[in-house]
Amino acid sequence: MFEGIYVAIPTPFKNGKVDEEALRGHIEFLIENGVDGIVPCGTTGESATLSYEEHEEVIAITIDQCKGRVKVIAGTGSNSTEEAIRLTKFAEEVKADGALLITPYYNKPNQEGLYLHFKAVAEAVSIPIVLYNVPGRTGVNMLPETVARLSEIENIVAIKEATGSTNVATEIVNLCGDKITVLSGDDLTFFPLLSVGAKGVISVTANVVPDKMVEMYRNFVEGNLKRAMELHHWLYPLSKVLFIDTNPIPVKTALSFMGKMEKEFRLPLCPTTPEKEAKIKEVLTRLGVI
Repeated sequence: MFEGIYVAIPTPFKNGKVDEEALRGHIEFLIENGVDGIVPCGTTGESATLSYEEHEEVIAITIDQCKGRVKVIAGTGSNSTEEAIRLTKFAEEVKADGALLITPYYNKPNQEGLYLHFKAVAEAVSIPIVLYNVPGRTGVNMLPETVARLSEIENIVAIKEATGSTNVATEIVNLCGDKITVLSGDDLTFFPLLSVGAKGVISVTANVVPDKMVEMYRNFVEGNLKRAMELHHWLYPLSKVLFIDTNPIPVKTALSFMGKMEKEFRLPLCPTTPEKEAKIKEVLTRLGVI
């Protein structure tokens, strides 16, 4: 259901408000460069500091701009199950193709709590659900055994696996088979995860070079492994520098250099240091992006 290059987009701001013009323009840039889907209101979209109204606005704008040309997986996660259900119901109402739900952060549920949380959301809607495991940001790790339990629920169809571990991805593939599609949630290890059974990525790097990410993936699935590996190595320094500071600070900085959106963040996020900004610019220049 969800395979290929999906882009975790930043939310552009201008003077403290969502910049609709920049949002629509960036989505169009990504579609023109061949991506398979757009993911608004995830971590990269600064979802934690969007109001309910803004969250819904960004999802609705994204769906309207895509117009069915590519799939939209709306970020609807929360550390409150009730809030996650509310946001996921909205995504379903506006006809998103799927919903991305992060593991509840800060309150650190155990594995049974994680299972019950996702089960409750899945049972409240019919929209396809993509689980999202990123323990480095949430403080909780969803084990492959829990993913396997959740894979028995009909509308839980995929997982964004962002531990960066080929071992974890392999375990999920072995335990779940074709019940769950594994999508890489870590650009640096996207190519290695493809080799153990991942079917795509929800990417930050694709915001900057969508064409290269698409080319790498297509070469891999077509069996042109030498070219896919060359592109992986070309992409690696860019993916690395885009995490030189807290996501999405570097990618928004990069996109500002490209003229795609303002370098504006919501507190507690703020601009990076001049030294890190110079490094981002140096990599973009060296790779011919700007």
